[in-house]
Amino acid sequence: MNNLPIPDPDALAHSQGLRQAIIREIAAAGGWIPFSRCMELLLYAPGLGYYSAGSRKFGTAGDFVTAPEMTGLFGQALARQVAQVMALSAPAILEVGAGSGRLAADLLLDLERRQALPERYSILDLSADLRQRQRETIAAAAPHLLARVDWLDQLPEQFSGAVVANELLDAMPADIVAWRDNGIFARGVVIDAEECFTWSERPASGPLLAAAEEIGEQCTLPPGFESEISLSNRAWAAEWGHRLQRGALLLIDYGFPRREFYHQQRGRGTLMCHYRHHSHPDPFYLPGLQDVTVHVDFTAIIAAAHGAGLELLGYASQGQFLLNCGILDALAEIPNGTPDYIRASGAVNKLLMPHEMGELFKVIAIGRGIDEGLCGFASGDQSRRL
Repeated sequence: MNNLPIPDPDALAHSQGLRQAIIREIAAAGGWIPFSRCMELLLYAPGLGYYSAGSRKFGTAGDFVTAPEMTGLFGQALARQVAQVMALSAPAILEVGAGSGRLAADLLLDLERRQALPERYSILDLSADLRQRQRETIAAAAPHLLARVDWLDQLPEQFSGAVVANELLDAMPADIVAWRDNGIFARGVVIDAEECFTWSERPASGPLLAAAEEIGEQCTLPPGFESEISLSNRAWAAEWGHRLQRGALLLIDYGFPRREFYHQQRGRGTLMCHYRHHSHPDPFYLPGLQDVTVHVDFTAIIAAAHGAGLELLGYASQGQFLLNCGILDALAEIPNGTPDYIRASGAVNKLLMPHEMGELFKVIAIGRGIDEGLCGFASGDQSRRL
């Protein structure tokens, strides 16, 4: 990790505080915790986890840049799909994991332009720091619309309208599983003699074992194959079967259908960490100061949702979805050759191009009571691949 930026003393002290908290957790659990619990603490430990503390995460000054931070045209294109979902269900939006609030601001402004504003724009985010930043972002960009926004502490008991989640699923805790010659094992975390985090395996059991066995039956996995299984993702998708009355979830994230996710070329999984615009695979580096993510098994998402009574409404690459939603028309409205156009054009290329974000990122729509085809999937729908 010699090529990574060195954090300042306060950040190092913060990281050490989380490290000690995880050490205590491991000791209390008898010396071993599953990686899913470690990932949960790394990201969400109260006051210490990456998403629970106050460090800047999004944009050029943070650790990574999300699509809404790159260009407002992302939100403008998504607004077309959101407007259609609301017209077919109810005039309400719930954004889960709203980041800096940039997407919320862009959606509200474009929906206002389309005369399709929601009656309420709800945001569910557990981070008090991010909530404050979201409020500030919306107040700066669309102060006249701030009164329409409210913040929730938990999923609503019932909801109709459009649910939006951009890069949410990849940050939900996941287990790491190893398919060995002598069985299926859950990879966990222990403390070595030098008080460093290190890997240790135990036989998988319960729902994790059942999920791993199912994957092993569907995919050709060589001995020694390691990868992630997110039971949290599945539970979250299934929960909407009890809460969504009419409408659609629009989930945008990086990942694959199952047979591609558990492909032999990914024999060490998809776990990746992000720190100051550097990516690396060590989740134990600088606890609390870096993002820890895994790709999404979209087959598992729709299987869980379908089992809870929801329908698959569409699945496409991000690039195709944005084209269907008119992102190039939005780009054409900016005067050609101007600095704004040059910046926006570069960002749009990155969002669309297959070798950039266009193919790795996917959009999946899951819903209930939607009896009309969604515009974002009018061309290039890949639902059959799931």
